[in-house]
Formats: sequence, C-alpha cells, structure tokens
Amino acid sequence: MNRFFTLVLIAFASISFADNAVAQLQWRSTSSEMQAPGSQNSQPAMPDGIEIFSKDGNIVVKLPHKAQVKVFTILGQLVSQAELNAGTSMLKVNSRGIYIVKVGNVTQKVAM
Repeated sequence: MNRFFTLVLIAFASISFADNAVAQLQWRSTSSEMQAPGSQNSQPAMPDGIEIFSKDGNIVVKLPHKAQVKVFTILGQLVSQAELNAGTSMLKVNSRGIYIVKVGNVTQKVAM
C-alpha cells in the first residue's frame, strides 16, 4: 500500500513538473538566417520545407507556414507547445538531453 502511494506521488510530481516546464519555456522569433549545422546536403530533406535542429542551447524550427509545434523529453514529458508563425523560431532549453520535436505530422529527434 505504501508503495502505491509513492508511485502516485511520483506521477503527480511528474505531471506538475511538465506543466511548470511548459510555462517557463518561451518561443521567440528571429529574423536572422540560421543554418543547420552541417546542412550542406548532409541532412535528409524534411517534408514541406520544415527544418528542425539545435544550435547554442536552442531548439530551432524553420517553418514555411504557421504550424503547431510540440517539444517532448525523451521520456515523453511535454516541455513546450505553441502555434508558431512562418519563419525561424527558437526555444531556449535549460537542460541538455534528447528532445522530440513534433511539427504537425513531422517528428524529429534533437540532441542538445
């Protein structure tokens, strides 16, 4: 019984952490032209002209049109979600690790 309450407490703590993470991380648009590291034909082309990569502690997303973007930890916790306009947007991530970025029906892994 005690073990059950410990698991429930951990589950609620994880949910609470995910909600706080979403509130703390903010996307920002940038007008500067950022290029994916090693993008000279080394990365496979993504559908719809979408680019997703990491640079200097940021997750960078380039969109040709407005789209819903979600970022998850490798454990599946939601870190951020936003409706982003066309152009280049960056999300400053405080923790190193592997993140899953989903833009519409496109999903990509990003290592920080």
